[in-house]
Amino acid sequence: MSIAKKSWIVAIVVFSILVIDQILKIYIKTNFEYGGGFDIMGFSWAKIHFVENEGMAFGMTFGGSTGKLILSLFRLVMISVLIFLIYRIIRAGAKLSLILSFALILTGALGNMIDSAFYGLIFSETPMYHGGIATMFPEGGGYAPFLYGKVVDMFYFPMIDTVLPEWIPFMGGERFRFFQPVFNIADSMITIGTLSLLLFHRKFFTEESKKTEQGSVSDVQTPSQEDQQNEEKL
Repeated sequence: MSIAKKSWIVAIVVFSILVIDQILKIYIKTNFEYGGGFDIMGFSWAKIHFVENEGMAFGMTFGGSTGKLILSLFRLVMISVLIFLIYRIIRAGAKLSLILSFALILTGALGNMIDSAFYGLIFSETPMYHGGIATMFPEGGGYAPFLYGKVVDMFYFPMIDTVLPEWIPFMGGERFRFFQPVFNIADSMITIGTLSLLLFHRKFFTEESKKTEQGSVSDVQTPSQEDQQNEEKL
């Protein structure tokens, strides 16, 4: 497959998933109150459940407003690295499956980066405790400056929701839910891309490691035979 064709496939995949991710997020944010949602196809263990987070994937947080800024800047750096890496492996003739694995991770990072960068500018705040729905392009401006927006999450799959038996050490009698984190399409793409790399493309990382080691060795200058002879004469 040619370089141009691989590049077009990556561009189409990234763009298509980003569009779906953003359409769903905007729809959820402008149509549901915080914590609102519904059961998917009537299943109690598969839900649309609207929440927002200021941190990492799957609702994890990181150090308040300062951590939020650091995380947003980190995402920008990682996006740049991923774009360069994808360009590099396409030019090197890598398999399409490997390229798409990195492309999915890039898509996820871009999807959540859009939320962080722009949602605070274009949306009003979603009330958390007294109801209300956010509006797009409010008259008074958005709820946060550039890079301080919240990430919209909506997929929730509490497949197990029970109270643990009392005899279980430390956690006995407590409520247990699996899977508890609420996530979005972008989070899913990061997970799928990462699992694909770990399960099917581990050889790529070992080869890169070997190339790095070989490069380091070649950078070390060894004395030539002529130099050794001159030293013996001296």
